[in-house]
Amino acid sequence: MASHCLAIMNIGKLCTMEARPGDDLGILENAAVICRGGCIDWVGPSRDVKDRLKGDERIIDAQARLVTPGLIDPHTHLVFAGSRHREFEMRLQGRTYLEILKAGGGILSTVAAVRQASEEDLYRLARMRADRMLSMGTTVVEAKSGYGLSLEDEIKILRVVKRLADDGRPRIVPTFLGAHAVPAEYREKRERYVDLVVEEMLPAVAGEKLAQACDVYLEDGAFSLGETRRILGKASDLGLKSKMHAGQFNDLKGAELAAELGCLSVDHIEKVSPQGIEAMARAGVSAVLLPGAAFSLGQAFHDGSRFAEAGVNVAVATDLNPGTSNTENLLLCAAMAAVHMKLGCAGALRAVTIGAARALGIHAEHGSVAPGKRADFVIFGVDDYRSLFYHFGVSQAWKIVVEGDVAAECEQGAGA
Repeated sequence: MASHCLAIMNIGKLCTMEARPGDDLGILENAAVICRGGCIDWVGPSRDVKDRLKGDERIIDAQARLVTPGLIDPHTHLVFAGSRHREFEMRLQGRTYLEILKAGGGILSTVAAVRQASEEDLYRLARMRADRMLSMGTTVVEAKSGYGLSLEDEIKILRVVKRLADDGRPRIVPTFLGAHAVPAEYREKRERYVDLVVEEMLPAVAGEKLAQACDVYLEDGAFSLGETRRILGKASDLGLKSKMHAGQFNDLKGAELAAELGCLSVDHIEKVSPQGIEAMARAGVSAVLLPGAAFSLGQAFHDGSRFAEAGVNVAVATDLNPGTSNTENLLLCAAMAAVHMKLGCAGALRAVTIGAARALGIHAEHGSVAPGKRADFVIFGVDDYRSLFYHFGVSQAWKIVVEGDVAAECEQGAGA
């Protein structure tokens, strides 16, 4: 990555996300930022920036626009092949997601397509998705496996994720999700598949250092509470962080288990008791809201504000996947969360910056604008953060900065 110096000057409003009393977004007006060596070196008022310059900086005039930290998508299934548009129509005709899954569709149809695809094909498709995400301001993307469901194919997906991570833009945070579904060949012997995940997949993934965390889908038709405990226990023994999909359709006490195990996050979490939320708050487990899935599945949006009110860190993600949330547009999902999940504009912006960073355990480096943090920014073609959610469904990013270097420029973002 670039190591030259950069100064962003004439910022109308800088959302630092360094909260202050009465200001959750830490907004600085008429601000400037100086970056050196890929990190933030100085943040302050424009009137003071000239005294801080050394003459070797590239200068970007923000033209009184809005600047935020780079957006962070903390839950995606970035690497996949195939399309499930027919199943989308089936749902519109009344078939439920679980009915489709039990009939051999859903996740399993994507598994078949991924198994047939080459590593090069998977990389090409995922690279296009990652580029779209970057162009809209997403500078960090969590990417899960979970569509291979065999040792060979899970490793193939994670090697593609590693190639994407090596590209550097956006930053990729890899997660192993071998326990996404039970593959067809193990349908009548599911305990053997759990054995495979625990005894072969996890050691191989950890041995090649292909993931930072392990995820499990805890749900009827997927994995049980006991199976989830076993898988995440093994992952922890191998040095991997833990997270889970839980509460999407049923409350199986995933929130309580996540608190017990010290998981980074529980994702989906539509169905959860007040006791589960309290347990998450006490243990510092984040709630990752996935409004795109509720939208695509035709589910009622749940109230995300109840987590924040209980002291739980809240994040929002696209859940980019071919079956239930086929979108790369993180701010569109944040707009859904602002309106339908009752986060409001400020809460939604926090949920895709510092909140998302906390959900991934990377908040020491990402998610806010402060000296020492990675120099990732979005300069938007608007002058107020509320416009990001008011004018929804389009990219308003003008310039995207990754590690102090302009990684993408989108002229349509100007004056949006």
